[in-house]
Amino acid sequence: MEMNGARWRKSRRSGSNDQCVEVATNLSGVVGVRDSKDPVGPVLAVDPGSWRSFVASLQTGE
Repeated sequence: MEMNGARWRKSRRSGSNDQCVEVATNLSGVVGVRDSKDPVGPVLAVDPGSWRSFVASLQTGE
């Protein structure tokens, strides 16, 4: 999957911690997830609906 043009961000709650994941939500049809320590490494491509469900489950503690 081509990730050119991805705008990567990590949670504001991460602070200066570099052991996080970064997320790109500006991609067409997928959400990109990568390890912040390895920005040129592999990227997990997730369906946007699945990503929203995952984030919602974190917020509710499921």
